[in-house]
Amino acid sequence: QVQLVESGGGLVQAGGSLRLSCAASGRTFSDYPMGWFRQAPGKERDFVAASDWTGDYTMYADSIKGRFTISRDNAKSTVYLQMNSLKPEDTAVYYCVASPVVTRATMTSRNGYYYWGQGTQVTVSS
Repeated sequence: QVQLVESGGGLVQAGGSLRLSCAASGRTFSDYPMGWFRQAPGKERDFVAASDWTGDYTMYADSIKGRFTISRDNAKSTVYLQMNSLKPEDTAVYYCVASPVVTRATMTSRNGYYYWGQGTQVTVSS
């Protein structure tokens, strides 16, 4: 059974920080690109950040660049999203993703990701 389990969401004031974690099990996720998407109420699910299997190559959405950082610990099969300087518009459900077929060219597309977590709510108050 393949599982991605997110944690770390919650309520925070604008300007605050949160760190999301995603623990993977059931496969050797250390070989897979992994990342994060988010979905705000009434909006589409959008790309946030992704990392190749080494953690050395990363991509970020323009809206969060400079504020969020993705990292991974392959020994723990865990990927993290450190979120700083949070804004009310960052409020969304955040989903962890992984896939063996995503490449650097397709890293920002929802379509390439086989595995999705159940999501964790992040709410930023003004």
